[in-house]
Amino acid sequence: MFSTQIAIAQSAVDSVKSTIMQLFDGMRAGDSTMVSEVFASEARLLTVAEQDEKTSLREAPISTFLQAVSSPREDVWNERILDYRINVDGKLATAWTPYRFYRDTTFSHCGVNAFQLYLSNDGWKIIQITDTRQVEGCD
Repeated sequence: MFSTQIAIAQSAVDSVKSTIMQLFDGMRAGDSTMVSEVFASEARLLTVAEQDEKTSLREAPISTFLQAVSSPREDVWNERILDYRINVDGKLATAWTPYRFYRDTTFSHCGVNAFQLYLSNDGWKIIQITDTRQVEGCD
């Protein structure tokens, strides 16, 4: 019985990782349909921002993000995930993914994404992404 539970948990971890990978594959491809498929309809995008030694929380609408993904551009948005730390409890999952973001091969910024997902009838869906962004200390 214990090995079956481990297999089920591992399968959920793999499915969560696959959902997150689809988001970034869609960003690289400029495919907003591919990206939108991974989000719950109530999803939120948040950034913990620091400016002038003050910390704030900024929210960006999913629709604005999807429009930006599909907008024609000359560079590829390439968010390189450095690690996946995924925890699953039934139909709820969290993922912590340090990253480095490039426009084509030019470094832009680094940080971490904190994902929350739930298991819907259509598979794992992203409920929220909260990220950090910095240009220094990325090594």
